[in-house]
Amino acid sequence: MKEPKTSVAFHVVIPARYASSRLPGKPLADLAGRPMIAHVYDKASASGAESVLVATDDARIVEAVEAFGGAARMTSPDHASGTDRIAEVAAQMGWTGEEIVVNLQGDEPAIPSELISTVATALAAHPEASIATLATPIKGTDALFNPNVVKAVCDRSGFALYFSRAPIPWDRDGFASGPQTATPLGDGPYLRHIGMYAYRVQALRRLTAAPQAAIERAESLEQLRALFLGLRIHVTVIEDAPAHGVDTEEDLEAIRDLLRGHSS
Repeated sequence: MKEPKTSVAFHVVIPARYASSRLPGKPLADLAGRPMIAHVYDKASASGAESVLVATDDARIVEAVEAFGGAARMTSPDHASGTDRIAEVAAQMGWTGEEIVVNLQGDEPAIPSELISTVATALAAHPEASIATLATPIKGTDALFNPNVVKAVCDRSGFALYFSRAPIPWDRDGFASGPQTATPLGDGPYLRHIGMYAYRVQALRRLTAAPQAAIERAESLEQLRALFLGLRIHVTVIEDAPAHGVDTEEDLEAIRDLLRGHSS
């Protein structure tokens, strides 16, 4: 894949934990003869990033990353989220408040590199934004009413008003007969949030220093803490969602099939 052309300077940090309730050792799972974290690292390296680092709490992951020529940083095992892990790396590296860092999850081996540069470029292009992220139109009612699909509502300038696991905005008349007959239409497309973020480092510091907000706890959505704090989040809408990340053995097999298809 060719390196995306971007004049924006940004870093990519890949949080990667060894422990996982559903798939222990996930970052080191074999994909086409290489650990999954190597494929994610490749995607980040092809994005045009100034630097790429893996943030982990396990020496086995550091060893694997260094074995394929990557760079990794050990972080505290006590972090509650990948965002906290990234904030620690930003502090270790001495990055300034205005620098941009992209959070690329360590279980996204099929993420297009272009999306990494897209979210970083969007943040750089909107100086009033503290965070940038992505969304894609929802095209069916199954996704609209699925609480595992996070919905986003934006203002006319593309800034997030709210994120929810509920189907928002609620079409009062269109949904009156229930979700079985609902059609996800209205004044604009319903948006599915894609959980990739670019942060200004100063916003990352503020976000991770603050306690959880009540709305964040209720929805189990960390981005609601940012909105609660008054941090503005720019949302770039892309036409198609990237391939799903790896959470289960079934996801792992699906990615293996995808990689086999690309190599055939």
